[in-house]
Amino acid sequence: MEKEHEIKRLDSTKVIFILKGILIGALAGIIVSLFRLAIEKTMELTVSIYLWFHDNPLWMIPWALLMLVFAFIISRLIQSEKNIKGSGIPQVEGALQGDIKLNWFSILWKKFIGGVLSVGSGLFLGREGPSIQLGAMVGQGFSEFTHATTSEKKIFISSGAAAGLAAAFNAPIAGLLFVIEEVHHHFSPLIWLTSLTAALTANLVSLNFFGLQPVLFIADVPSYPLKYYGWLVLLGIILGILGYLYQKVLLALPKWYRLTHLPESLYGIIPFLLIIPIGYFFPHYLGGGNQIVLALGKHNFSLSLLIFLFLLRFIFSMISYGANLPGGIFLPILTLGALIGALYGTILNQLFGINADLIKDFAIFAMAGYFTAIGKAPLTAIILVTEMVGNITHLMPLAVCSLTAYVINDLLGGNPIYESLLERLVKGHLPSITGNKTIVEFPVTAESTLDGTMVRDFNWPKEMLLVSIRRGSSEMITHGDTVMKVGDLLMILTDEGYTKKIKTLISQRSHPAIAKKQEKTISE
Repeated sequence: MEKEHEIKRLDSTKVIFILKGILIGALAGIIVSLFRLAIEKTMELTVSIYLWFHDNPLWMIPWALLMLVFAFIISRLIQSEKNIKGSGIPQVEGALQGDIKLNWFSILWKKFIGGVLSVGSGLFLGREGPSIQLGAMVGQGFSEFTHATTSEKKIFISSGAAAGLAAAFNAPIAGLLFVIEEVHHHFSPLIWLTSLTAALTANLVSLNFFGLQPVLFIADVPSYPLKYYGWLVLLGIILGILGYLYQKVLLALPKWYRLTHLPESLYGIIPFLLIIPIGYFFPHYLGGGNQIVLALGKHNFSLSLLIFLFLLRFIFSMISYGANLPGGIFLPILTLGALIGALYGTILNQLFGINADLIKDFAIFAMAGYFTAIGKAPLTAIILVTEMVGNITHLMPLAVCSLTAYVINDLLGGNPIYESLLERLVKGHLPSITGNKTIVEFPVTAESTLDGTMVRDFNWPKEMLLVSIRRGSSEMITHGDTVMKVGDLLMILTDEGYTKKIKTLISQRSHPAIAKKQEKTISE
């Protein structure tokens, strides 16, 4: 009888969270769709202006002054709210781990304005990172208005983040997977249920703004022959190596920008001025790069043009992101991946006579593989590309290419880029007691030494209390002789300031391989 009551209680909780997820998804969907619409309209105007300059070149002088004005406006926004810098994804992860405190309303409107000015001006930045942060801030605002508990607040922020990605790319399943794979790294029933609801709702809102066609729709993509799967493995190896190079260059950008001797908030002057000659000569290649991916799906580019576009976009996307402007790397990464894939397919076509129609296949596979190598989130990459391209017939080659790229990057010592950016963001931060209690969910995985271990036999961190274990749809109070099993979610009570420390310590003590890898990274 008591077990039936517990299950009913959990079921009613799920219904309540589904309803809250719908509300968060609707609000985030509206805000992110308006953000996306503003960027698209601004980009159209920007491209038109650069085309007009060919007949009126003297007007580029006042345009350069306007670019400086935009850079100074963003500078003031960053000075007043430092957490709008970059994509915003590391800040969201830091907030969920209790490392960073975010002012949701300040970030919401300042990121919106800063993102439209940065991405809409043609800089090689994406809208997806800011969209995720905007959605997350909607979730945080909702939690504060409803006086939610700390654990509920994290669920709402996660749901908002999923909704933000769903609305940015019309990819609701990828939005859910991103939250699970990239942000939380484990499966939590309430998080996935609320996040999926929010993502689907936000996607429905976005579809009413932009229509049903996928963001990077590529028509007439041929099936990939089984006899060519060996070429996929080689492509995955190349992507793993190039992804590792991308990580290294991106993380070195602050050191290079310091050589300019500009104040950090004024780094944006550099890309805002450099974009002018690029926009004048190549107006159709500005922005995040979705127009390039669409063009690759319709035409076969020459080898020299593909090499040029890759170098241009790689270098200037680094310059754009390194300036700490409000903008993401999601779409620029996918664009670079598509160019690598098209380049690879073109070489195979010229050297080995592989059908030219397969070049677009390689562009699609490389988008997922390159993102996997950099973000270390293969499931998100596979489903994201599938939803964005609008073709579900290539899941197997996408998986082969992504898995190979993941393994190669891992062997080289690459770490997930957003985790690396978060570590740099909170470097030197010491956990401190905040006075806010929170419940941390920690999963028992197959490789963990927690599996089959009694609670009393594990060396738990001192700043926590294991209060219960969620197993399936039921939750049980723990005792010293309770045996933990694969699939369990450990419900840990701790102070919000110790969230990350608790997770790190338990991971190190229950996963010897993780502890060894972290020791190796620190020594390097």
